[in-house]
Amino acid sequence: MIQVELSKIIIDEKRQDQIIVLKEKSGERQFPIVIGFLEASSIKMKLSGVETPRPMTHDLLVLIIESLEAKVESLFIDKMVNNTFHAKLELKIKDGKKKIIDTRPSDGIALAVRTNAPIFVDEDVLKKTTIFKTN
Repeated sequence: MIQVELSKIIIDEKRQDQIIVLKEKSGERQFPIVIGFLEASSIKMKLSGVETPRPMTHDLLVLIIESLEAKVESLFIDKMVNNTFHAKLELKIKDGKKKIIDTRPSDGIALAVRTNAPIFVDEDVLKKTTIFKTN
């Protein structure tokens, strides 16, 4: 698994689908993931420091996870099937055990940015999806 980080969010309010770009943390490879407008907005709001008077969906999920004495450990984008990315969220529960939860990458990234959890991508997925390298 290769650690990646969020490089940019491209939001076009006239379109339903948005784009986030993940960049290899210790390298130059980057790749896009198409996500929904609401998920992109949720990620951007958190990164921009926007505070809401009531918890939004991803904030609520983090509060629930923490209230159950669990922690978001990491997100793994582990495969791509028919041009759709699949991911797993790794949670550490109070007894020290780990739980793996299937998630859409967009929701997993929204949780990872809220909890500072690292994001990883499978090398094979990265090889298939890299569209450009940074200079």
